[in-house]
Amino acid sequence: MKIFLASDHAGYSLKQEILAFLQQQNLEVLDLGCDSAETSVDYPDFAHKLAQNLTNPTDYGILICGSGVGISISANRHQHIRAALCHNETLAKLARSHNNANVLCLGARVVKSKTALNIVKNFLKQPFEAGRHVNRINKINPQ
Repeated sequence: MKIFLASDHAGYSLKQEILAFLQQQNLEVLDLGCDSAETSVDYPDFAHKLAQNLTNPTDYGILICGSGVGISISANRHQHIRAALCHNETLAKLARSHNNANVLCLGARVVKSKTALNIVKNFLKQPFEAGRHVNRINKINPQ
């Protein structure tokens, strides 16, 4: 399992904390940027970059912007992405177990660092329940 990580300038500091946390867990993390909180960048660029790299179904992505809203909307423009904006651990668990979300989105301006790390931990450890949820997931992108 690889974890792709990206943010805009507003999410940079939280991204760095999450990167350190994941590396402490000995997980393979690929940081796709941005590289500074000092220069304003556009969140869609980083959402699209992550989506283009997230091609293996066993991998996950984490995206961070100021609110989490813009970056989640951008990521969900990609058919293979199920990005979930989560503000607490319960939402993270449900996003994985019911929606088989493969990208976690966070708002750096609305979630405290400690809470964000708990959200990440719960998102990554929660399995997809499948069962009745599979039919619903299949309806998200009808053929």
